[in-house]
Amino acid sequence: MTRKPKPSGLPNKGKKQGRRPNDALPLRAYFLIVCEGAKTEPYYFKRFRVKAEVKTEVVGMGDNTLSLVKRTCELQEQEDYTEVWVVFDRDSFPPEQFNEAIRLAQREGIHVAYSNEAFEIWYLLHFCYHDSATSRDLYQQMLTERLGYPYHKNDRRMYDKLLEYQSTAIRNAERLLASYGPQHNPEKDNPCTTVHKLVQALNQHAP
Repeated sequence: MTRKPKPSGLPNKGKKQGRRPNDALPLRAYFLIVCEGAKTEPYYFKRFRVKAEVKTEVVGMGDNTLSLVKRTCELQEQEDYTEVWVVFDRDSFPPEQFNEAIRLAQREGIHVAYSNEAFEIWYLLHFCYHDSATSRDLYQQMLTERLGYPYHKNDRRMYDKLLEYQSTAIRNAERLLASYGPQHNPEKDNPCTTVHKLVQALNQHAP
């Protein structure tokens, strides 16, 4: 059987390695962030600045929701992570698969930063509150209008470009999520996102 090549940034399999011997400081926090996308989300989260004693490992898997969570369950056993997050979109996956992926992650103690329909709703919330159902295909045009230049999905500089509006995005995301009430259904509620929760968790360790 031919093995699949290991995605970029994927931790080594096998016994937990713990902290590297040459780390100068004991780790205060150790994040594993596993992303559905191979580029867009990893480029964004790798730009976060954290204190020297905090470690972040960002992996772009290029896998679908349920398979992604199952793979994350395997990865979290390989190191002594203090927080494990999985990042994925609603896309066009079957409803039961999207919600089941969230439930599986929660059962395994994995935090979920999901978006319905696309990660770009998080970007858009930096500019405005948006609560109208939107196809993922429309986000490129909407972001292009607000950025003032063409938005490209795999732009490595989005974190830096949006940083000054991040507090606005967090407020808008919280308001959007709260608008669905206690019967919130992640698969049906378009748009919605919990990416702000991961952003807040990382910001707690900003230098």
